[in-house]
Amino acid sequence: MALPSPLDWPFLEPRHRELAVRAREWAAGALAHGPLAHGAEDRAAVDARCRALVAALGESGLAAHCVRAADGGAWPELDSRAICLLRETLAWHDGLADFALAMQGLGSGALSLAADPGLRARYLPQVASGRAIAAFALSEPDAGSDVAAMQCRARRDGDAYVLDGTKTWISNGGIADFYCVFARTTPAVVRADGTHEARGISAFVVEPGDPGFAVAARLDVIAPHPLATLRFDGCRIPAARRIGAEGEGFKIAMRTLDVFRSSVAAAALGFAQRAFDEAVAHARARRMFGATLADFQLTQAALAEMATAIDAARLLTYRAAWLRDRGEPVTVAAAMAKMTATENAQAVIDRALQMFGGRGVASGEVVERLYREIRALRIYEGATEVQKLIIGRGVLA
Repeated sequence: MALPSPLDWPFLEPRHRELAVRAREWAAGALAHGPLAHGAEDRAAVDARCRALVAALGESGLAAHCVRAADGGAWPELDSRAICLLRETLAWHDGLADFALAMQGLGSGALSLAADPGLRARYLPQVASGRAIAAFALSEPDAGSDVAAMQCRARRDGDAYVLDGTKTWISNGGIADFYCVFARTTPAVVRADGTHEARGISAFVVEPGDPGFAVAARLDVIAPHPLATLRFDGCRIPAARRIGAEGEGFKIAMRTLDVFRSSVAAAALGFAQRAFDEAVAHARARRMFGATLADFQLTQAALAEMATAIDAARLLTYRAAWLRDRGEPVTVAAAMAKMTATENAQAVIDRALQMFGGRGVASGEVVERLYREIRALRIYEGATEVQKLIIGRGVLA
């Protein structure tokens, strides 16, 4: 069973279906060689591959869907359904290709949503064309899911801002051409219950050559992605590189995440669908006890549960993207999609690996790679537990 036809998916317009077909055709050719083999790659190889993928996505025109047409992109507005379609397709083929596209969108999203025309003109056409790599620098050692607790500071000094602090788990850290960095421009206000108020955070563009900026450490995780800890030590940047008004950073960050959180679910769908397709092919071919694995009712029941889990997650994912594109409230719907798609994908991939038996845990097998790829998505852009809090609060509001 291949990926379902775009013609069968609800919530889509003809242009989305055309984009899905084009993306599949491109990926089938450009990504036919497959991803880097686990264990064979080193950090330099991952960095080089990521840069090459960004360039290729730019040349193909697919990365242009991360930017609005007025800023050199493809469509008049950022379209969550388009980004979801692209991420699902790329993830089916190569997790690093999905990562490369996602970070172009997430890393530049704050600029698209809130920057002045000058900043947008400086950076966004290069993002769309694949000539510049973007990064989104929000998380800190003690402020991951609790964004309001961030300690990174930015103080105004004449026509400049001076940044001090640390960011960590930053995707594209070490290879990005610019970073959208969030920092406090007013001191944190701590409530009586110990939580922090979100006001007083602002957003800025920092370039690798800015004085006082450093990549403090590169981070290696179970699936090869460029990640780093960043340090700002009296990092001086022009005041013109502030994104939006001072103090609007938290709202800008949340608006950016609302655009791209549904796309994390879409990437999980791509991983799950690939695992399912591999499992079906294996079940049909694997002979045992005078029959094929597919002949056993246990296998058929497992495949039924896997197929249903994928389709349920797909409906939630594209509903959330559709709601966002219509301008409707999407925070709860996106949290439902992200939670369900990543958790279901983990279960589907685990079941597929089990069907492969000993082969499933061998380095280099597709299902082994997918098992590593999916685990991070249950944490990225808000862990499952955070999504549950968002949904619960939405229900009670």
